[in-house]
Amino acid sequence: MTAALLGSFISAMATVLGAVPLLFVRSLSERWKDILVAFTAGIMVSASMFGLLPQALKESGLIQLTIGLILGVVALDWIEKSIPHIDVEQKKYVSSFDSKSLLVMFALFIHNIPEGLSTGFSYASANEGLGPMVAIAIGAQNMPEGLVLAVFLTRSNVSKLKLMLIVTLTGLMEVVSAIAGYFTASYINALIGYGLAFASGAMLFIVYKELIPESHGHGFERSATYSFILGLLLMIYISHFFG
Repeated sequence: MTAALLGSFISAMATVLGAVPLLFVRSLSERWKDILVAFTAGIMVSASMFGLLPQALKESGLIQLTIGLILGVVALDWIEKSIPHIDVEQKKYVSSFDSKSLLVMFALFIHNIPEGLSTGFSYASANEGLGPMVAIAIGAQNMPEGLVLAVFLTRSNVSKLKLMLIVTLTGLMEVVSAIAGYFTASYINALIGYGLAFASGAMLFIVYKELIPESHGHGFERSATYSFILGLLLMIYISHFFG
């Protein structure tokens, strides 16, 4: 339990780390945004294919893996359709912290729930190295997410103190959901395989629906592609290290 709590906290605080550069600068080039997003995509694909899915198959079976994977995809699809999506480039930012800003923060708040569940299920599995690996993958995904939220809040003229507080609170939602996922899987062992496959489906949906298209829409596809491969390789090395 302690390891799960620590891992989920570090993963969640990566959101805050992603927002730190906006305390010193007000913008980030499109090239670097695409590189960071693609790097994150590579990490998440690697964690899903070489960590979550093999362990889900080991913990349960092919049918459970299939059901969990599909449920993860469907759940994220529903979230994407039901909750407004941040578009940093196109949104017309308001001049003050108003209801529109609250709506965007609520979207990220809800979006962090399945990510936290992924970490909790992973720490509950029989593979001791899976939890840290998934926490690193989710943390890597959280950094550009924190950056995007910070950009939005900065352009909305939110103070730096309030900006960091908001980003921190959205990240802490992952800790709460990770604890819920850990205890659920720990007491109902049959759910671990489903949970790991669910987490993989959620990750893959985010990658193919959001991250890859976002990293290939501004003319820097080649840089983004190399960054994706580097992220993939990094997580393979991490997976090998954690066993």
